[in-house]
Amino acid sequence: MGSAKKSSAARTARIEEMRRAEQARERRNRILTIVASAVVVGGLVAGGVVLVRSQSDDGGGTAGGSTSAGKLVTGKDGVRTWKGELGRNHVTKAVDYPVAPPVGGDHNPAWMNCNGDVYTDEINDTNAVHSLEHGAVWVTYNADAEKADVDALAAKVKKTPYTLMSPVDGQKEPLLLTAWGHQRAVTGADDPAVDTFLEKFVQGEQTPEPGAACTNGLSG
Repeated sequence: MGSAKKSSAARTARIEEMRRAEQARERRNRILTIVASAVVVGGLVAGGVVLVRSQSDDGGGTAGGSTSAGKLVTGKDGVRTWKGELGRNHVTKAVDYPVAPPVGGDHNPAWMNCNGDVYTDEINDTNAVHSLEHGAVWVTYNADAEKADVDALAAKVKKTPYTLMSPVDGQKEPLLLTAWGHQRAVTGADDPAVDTFLEKFVQGEQTPEPGAACTNGLSG
Protein backbone atom coordinates (compact mmCIF):
# COMPACT_ATOMS: atom_id res chain seq x y z
CA MET A 1 0.00 0.00 0.00
CA GLY A 2 2.88 2.33 0.95
CA SER A 3 4.65 1.74 -2.34
CA ALA A 4 1.46 2.49 -4.27
CA LYS A 5 1.11 5.82 -2.45
CA LYS A 6 4.75 6.67 -3.17
CA SER A 7 4.26 5.84 -6.85
CA SER A 8 1.13 8.01 -7.01
CA ALA A 9 2.93 10.89 -5.29
CA ALA A 10 5.88 10.58 -7.67
CA ARG A 11 3.55 10.57 -10.67
CA THR A 12 1.72 13.67 -9.35
CA ALA A 13 5.04 15.47 -8.85
CA ARG A 14 6.12 14.51 -12.37
CA ILE A 15 2.91 15.85 -13.88
CA GLU A 16 3.27 19.13 -11.98
CA GLU A 17 6.85 19.42 -13.18
CA MET A 18 5.69 18.95 -16.79
CA ARG A 19 2.95 21.56 -16.31
CA ARG A 20 5.52 24.08 -15.04
CA ALA A 21 7.86 23.27 -17.92
CA GLU A 22 5.02 23.67 -20.44
CA GLN A 23 4.10 27.07 -18.95
CA ALA A 24 7.74 28.17 -19.19
CA ARG A 25 7.85 27.07 -22.83
CA GLU A 26 4.69 29.05 -23.57
CA ARG A 27 6.27 32.17 -22.09
CA ARG A 28 9.38 31.63 -24.21
CA ASN A 29 7.23 31.05 -27.29
CA ARG A 30 5.45 34.38 -26.74
CA ILE A 31 8.81 36.12 -26.60
CA LEU A 32 9.97 34.27 -29.72
CA THR A 33 6.77 35.35 -31.49
CA ILE A 34 7.51 39.01 -30.76
CA VAL A 35 11.09 38.61 -31.96
CA ALA A 36 9.92 36.71 -35.02
CA SER A 37 7.46 39.47 -35.90
CA ALA A 38 10.24 42.05 -35.75
CA VAL A 39 12.43 39.91 -37.98
CA VAL A 40 9.63 39.45 -40.51
CA VAL A 41 8.95 43.19 -40.64
CA GLY A 42 12.64 43.84 -41.17
CA GLY A 43 12.73 41.27 -43.93
CA LEU A 44 9.77 42.82 -45.69
CA VAL A 45 11.40 46.24 -45.61
CA ALA A 46 14.51 44.72 -47.19
CA GLY A 47 12.35 43.19 -49.90
CA GLY A 48 12.27 39.61 -48.59
CA VAL A 49 10.20 37.54 -46.24
CA VAL A 50 11.79 35.69 -43.34
CA LEU A 51 9.83 32.87 -41.86
CA VAL A 52 10.74 32.00 -38.30
CA ARG A 53 9.32 28.85 -36.82
CA SER A 54 9.96 27.93 -33.21
CA GLN A 55 9.86 24.30 -32.19
CA SER A 56 11.04 23.20 -35.63
CA ASP A 57 11.91 19.56 -35.90
CA ASP A 58 14.07 17.84 -38.47
CA GLY A 59 12.86 19.60 -41.62
CA GLY A 60 11.32 17.71 -44.46
CA GLY A 61 9.78 17.57 -47.86
CA THR A 62 6.27 17.64 -49.18
CA ALA A 63 5.90 14.13 -50.53
CA GLY A 64 3.46 11.62 -49.15
CA GLY A 65 4.08 7.93 -48.58
CA SER A 66 5.93 6.46 -45.61
CA THR A 67 9.49 5.66 -44.64
CA SER A 68 8.39 3.31 -41.87
CA ALA A 69 9.61 -0.24 -42.32
CA GLY A 70 9.24 -2.94 -39.71
CA LYS A 71 6.58 -4.49 -37.51
CA LEU A 72 5.14 -4.44 -34.01
CA VAL A 73 6.42 -7.15 -31.70
CA THR A 74 4.48 -7.92 -28.50
CA GLY A 75 6.50 -8.19 -25.30
CA LYS A 76 5.72 -10.18 -22.16
CA ASP A 77 4.18 -7.07 -20.61
CA GLY A 78 1.68 -6.79 -23.47
CA VAL A 79 3.32 -3.71 -24.95
CA ARG A 80 3.89 -3.88 -28.70
CA THR A 81 7.20 -2.34 -29.74
CA TRP A 82 8.05 -1.28 -33.29
CA LYS A 83 11.03 -3.19 -34.60
CA GLY A 84 12.39 -1.37 -37.60
CA GLU A 85 12.62 2.13 -38.99
CA LEU A 86 10.26 5.02 -38.25
CA GLY A 87 10.66 8.01 -40.54
CA ARG A 88 10.65 11.50 -39.05
CA ASN A 89 10.35 13.70 -42.12
CA HIS A 90 7.85 16.54 -42.33
CA VAL A 91 5.33 15.98 -45.12
CA THR A 92 2.18 17.79 -46.19
CA LYS A 93 0.39 14.90 -47.89
CA ALA A 94 -1.28 11.79 -46.49
CA VAL A 95 0.98 9.05 -45.15
CA ASP A 96 0.26 5.35 -45.60
CA TYR A 97 0.98 4.09 -42.08
CA PRO A 98 1.34 0.32 -41.62
CA VAL A 99 -0.74 0.18 -38.41
CA ALA A 100 -3.81 2.00 -37.11
CA PRO A 101 -3.37 4.11 -35.14
CA PRO A 102 0.23 4.73 -36.24
CA VAL A 103 3.10 4.49 -33.75
CA GLY A 104 5.34 6.94 -35.60
CA GLY A 105 6.70 7.80 -39.01
CA ASP A 106 6.72 10.80 -41.32
CA HIS A 107 4.25 13.41 -40.17
CA ASN A 108 2.74 16.83 -40.73
CA PRO A 109 4.78 19.87 -39.58
CA ALA A 110 1.91 20.83 -37.23
CA TRP A 111 1.21 18.76 -34.13
CA MET A 112 -2.14 18.21 -32.42
CA ASN A 113 -2.44 19.90 -29.05
CA CYS A 114 -1.71 17.20 -26.48
CA ASN A 115 -1.89 18.93 -23.12
CA GLY A 116 -4.66 16.63 -21.90
CA ASP A 117 -6.75 17.35 -25.00
CA VAL A 118 -9.78 15.14 -25.72
CA TYR A 119 -11.16 15.15 -29.27
CA THR A 120 -14.62 13.72 -29.90
CA ASP A 121 -14.07 13.43 -33.67
CA GLU A 122 -11.31 11.63 -35.54
CA ILE A 123 -8.15 13.66 -36.02
CA ASN A 124 -5.52 13.57 -38.74
CA ASP A 125 -3.00 10.77 -38.16
CA THR A 126 -0.12 12.85 -39.47
CA ASN A 127 -0.73 15.56 -36.88
CA ALA A 128 -1.17 13.08 -34.04
CA VAL A 129 2.09 11.33 -34.95
CA HIS A 130 3.86 14.66 -34.54
CA SER A 131 2.44 14.77 -31.00
CA LEU A 132 3.90 11.31 -30.37
CA GLU A 133 7.27 12.64 -31.49
CA HIS A 134 6.97 15.27 -28.74
CA GLY A 135 6.51 12.56 -26.12
CA ALA A 136 2.71 12.39 -25.91
CA VAL A 137 0.60 9.28 -25.33
CA TRP A 138 -2.40 8.98 -27.65
CA VAL A 139 -5.47 7.23 -26.19
CA THR A 140 -7.81 5.92 -28.89
CA TYR A 141 -11.03 3.92 -29.11
CA ASN A 142 -13.42 2.50 -31.68
CA ALA A 143 -17.18 1.97 -31.77
CA ASP A 144 -16.91 -1.24 -29.70
CA ALA A 145 -15.53 0.57 -26.64
CA GLU A 146 -17.84 0.91 -23.65
CA LYS A 147 -19.03 4.49 -23.08
CA ALA A 148 -18.15 4.27 -19.38
CA ASP A 149 -14.55 3.37 -20.28
CA VAL A 150 -14.32 6.16 -22.84
CA ASP A 151 -15.62 8.70 -20.33
CA ALA A 152 -13.29 7.50 -17.57
CA LEU A 153 -10.26 7.56 -19.86
CA ALA A 154 -11.21 11.03 -21.09
CA ALA A 155 -11.27 12.25 -17.48
CA LYS A 156 -7.81 10.76 -16.91
CA VAL A 157 -6.41 12.30 -20.09
CA LYS A 158 -7.72 15.75 -19.16
CA LYS A 159 -5.65 15.60 -15.97
CA THR A 160 -2.47 14.37 -17.66
CA PRO A 161 -0.13 16.67 -19.64
CA TYR A 162 1.39 15.22 -22.80
CA THR A 163 -1.65 13.11 -23.61
CA LEU A 164 -4.45 13.33 -26.15
CA MET A 165 -7.48 11.20 -26.94
CA SER A 166 -9.66 10.62 -30.01
CA PRO A 167 -11.73 7.95 -31.77
CA VAL A 168 -10.03 5.82 -34.45
CA ASP A 169 -12.63 3.69 -36.23
CA GLY A 170 -9.98 1.71 -38.12
CA GLN A 171 -8.29 0.20 -35.07
CA LYS A 172 -8.92 -3.45 -34.26
CA GLU A 173 -9.13 -3.32 -30.45
CA PRO A 174 -11.71 -1.18 -28.63
CA LEU A 175 -9.11 0.67 -26.53
CA LEU A 176 -5.48 1.42 -27.37
CA LEU A 177 -2.67 3.50 -25.88
CA THR A 178 0.05 4.64 -28.28
CA ALA A 179 3.44 6.29 -27.80
CA TRP A 180 6.25 6.78 -30.31
CA GLY A 181 7.22 3.24 -31.31
CA HIS A 182 4.99 1.56 -28.71
CA GLN A 183 1.36 0.49 -28.37
CA ARG A 184 -0.78 -1.34 -25.81
CA ALA A 185 -4.35 -2.65 -25.90
CA VAL A 186 -6.22 -2.34 -22.59
CA THR A 187 -9.39 -3.99 -21.38
CA GLY A 188 -10.93 -0.92 -19.81
CA ALA A 189 -10.31 2.32 -17.96
CA ASP A 190 -9.61 0.37 -14.75
CA ASP A 191 -6.99 -1.86 -16.39
CA PRO A 192 -3.74 -1.37 -14.38
CA ALA A 193 -1.89 -1.31 -17.71
CA VAL A 194 -3.30 2.18 -18.35
CA ASP A 195 -1.39 3.84 -15.51
CA THR A 196 1.66 1.68 -16.16
CA PHE A 197 1.78 2.76 -19.81
CA LEU A 198 1.26 6.44 -18.99
CA GLU A 199 3.92 6.34 -16.28
CA LYS A 200 6.48 4.82 -18.64
CA PHE A 201 5.77 6.58 -21.92
CA VAL A 202 4.52 10.10 -21.15
CA GLN A 203 7.71 12.00 -22.01
CA GLY A 204 9.44 8.62 -21.70
CA GLU A 205 12.82 7.47 -22.97
CA GLN A 206 11.32 6.67 -26.38
CA THR A 207 10.59 10.38 -27.03
CA PRO A 208 12.51 11.65 -30.08
CA GLU A 209 12.06 15.28 -28.98
CA PRO A 210 11.72 15.43 -25.18
CA GLY A 211 10.37 18.72 -23.86
CA ALA A 212 8.91 19.85 -27.20
CA ALA A 213 5.60 21.67 -26.92
CA CYS A 214 2.18 20.04 -26.67
CA THR A 215 0.38 23.40 -26.96
CA ASN A 216 0.21 26.03 -29.70
CA GLY A 217 -0.53 23.31 -32.25
CA LEU A 218 -3.80 22.28 -33.89
CA SER A 219 -6.94 22.01 -31.79
CA GLY A 220 -9.15 19.93 -34.02
